[in-house]
Amino acid sequence: MLASELVVILAAAVLLCTLAARRWGLPAPVFLLGCGIVLGFIPALARVELPPEAVLFLFLPALLYWESITTSLREIRSNQRGIVLMGTALVVATAGAVAVAGHALGLPWGPARVLGAAIAPTDATAVGALARVLPHRYVTLLRAESLINDGTALVIYGVAVGITAGTEQLNTLEISGLFLLAYLGGIAAGLVTVWLSFRVRKRVQDPLLGNVVTILTPFTAFVLAELINASGVLAVVVVGLAMSQAGPRIIRADTRQQGQAFWSLTTFLLNGALFVLVGLELPRAVSDLPGRQLAQGLFLVAVVTAVIVAVRLLYLFLDAYVFRLLDRRERRLKPRVNNRIRVVSGMAGFRGAVSLAAALATPQYTASGAPFPYRDLIIFVATGVIILTLVVQAPLLPVIARWARMPLDAARRKEEQQLAETSAVANALEALPQVAAELGTDPDVADEVRTEYERRLATLNALQDEDQGNDDGARHLARAAQYRDLGLALLALKRGTVIRLRDERRIDDAVLLQVQSSLDVEELRLSSRGDPGGGDSGETSPPAPET
Repeated sequence: MLASELVVILAAAVLLCTLAARRWGLPAPVFLLGCGIVLGFIPALARVELPPEAVLFLFLPALLYWESITTSLREIRSNQRGIVLMGTALVVATAGAVAVAGHALGLPWGPARVLGAAIAPTDATAVGALARVLPHRYVTLLRAESLINDGTALVIYGVAVGITAGTEQLNTLEISGLFLLAYLGGIAAGLVTVWLSFRVRKRVQDPLLGNVVTILTPFTAFVLAELINASGVLAVVVVGLAMSQAGPRIIRADTRQQGQAFWSLTTFLLNGALFVLVGLELPRAVSDLPGRQLAQGLFLVAVVTAVIVAVRLLYLFLDAYVFRLLDRRERRLKPRVNNRIRVVSGMAGFRGAVSLAAALATPQYTASGAPFPYRDLIIFVATGVIILTLVVQAPLLPVIARWARMPLDAARRKEEQQLAETSAVANALEALPQVAAELGTDPDVADEVRTEYERRLATLNALQDEDQGNDDGARHLARAAQYRDLGLALLALKRGTVIRLRDERRIDDAVLLQVQSSLDVEELRLSSRGDPGGGDSGETSPPAPET
């Protein structure tokens, strides 16, 4: 099948499955996986292969960069101990438990370790797509864990494959060195890439070129880390987190607006296509598996899925109580979350792209030229576990979240947004006389700007008053809504006038596009909820892509 045909099929599948998911109220990945499985039985599509290099280089850097740049560093800092331990100790424990279970069910130790390492990490894109029913804080923690644990799992996987294939004989000290290289090298590669990106950005003013730099950044970090055998995944995460902090200071508004639109659409399509491609792998994995191993494979899928959930739940409960015994400080003695919330976190450990890429990357032959033992079974079990965690756990997660009565954080985010918007406008008003004097602004112009900013501040204060049941706030918002509606109506007339001039061939299409861009910005400002009267204070960034 031609690549162009595959691209059209994947894009159509993403569109139709997302529409169906919104229509039926189910997670879109469930539909996307099902669609991929069905498409996998079509002969032309059954020959489509998903090279692990494509997942590791084409998909992961872009997806992990967007996940990192939209993750709250504040929440990561406040929960860094738990995140680091879940990204390391939990991965090692899961890989070991899966290896023990696989060996007990007939796999030699080598293939069992490879399977355990491949299936150990949770997937950031799957967590981001499926855990939206949880409060923002918990989604952030789950995503942060998923961003870190890939590096741990891939080091374990590389060691397991090397020993099983007979290409490496490593002792404990050498394995520890590989872990240090993966983490320290990945962090170093990320920091070097960030430094280079900042240097280039100082010389680039054009929004298009600025976004080319943005696109190159995660891929450069990934390649640089891989060149020194470090963790490319961790390098991309470091770049994303660094840009989330420095980006608001160094990236121009037009560049940022263009970039957010690009990344939202791109990651939405990549994410959806990846789920379809995972589904496509199942029919091939079944057909490649010898008939006598199919029953063993199905049993392994069920057992391994149960093991990874059980290990995750056991770790979460042990982590809470063991560390409270070791750390007797008063703030540690009081549990931060209850046992029901730990159950929710335990059920949110979805597997995805990294596990599939690792399984597919298992070499076909050992160093002696013999076929790699149980390679087809490893791929089948890994694919089956990924699908089972997504198809079974994803629909259950909203039910479990309601059972856990998780505290909502929407009110907290709303308060923080109101604080940011109100403080920004109030500080601008306070500084207006000094700024106007420094710029030599005409007093009449300064008065007009003051009036506009005072109106915006009144609108923001009215939003808070409305939340508190204040009638004055409601009346002011009603007037602001009329201002907005009138502005939008006039914008529609302006837009119609410009289009008519183009149709009459009195202006060129390029002029239409330029004027239309300005009108679009004005319309977005008027349509913003936070500032019905228009203005920057009410603008909000685009939401993270749904899948």
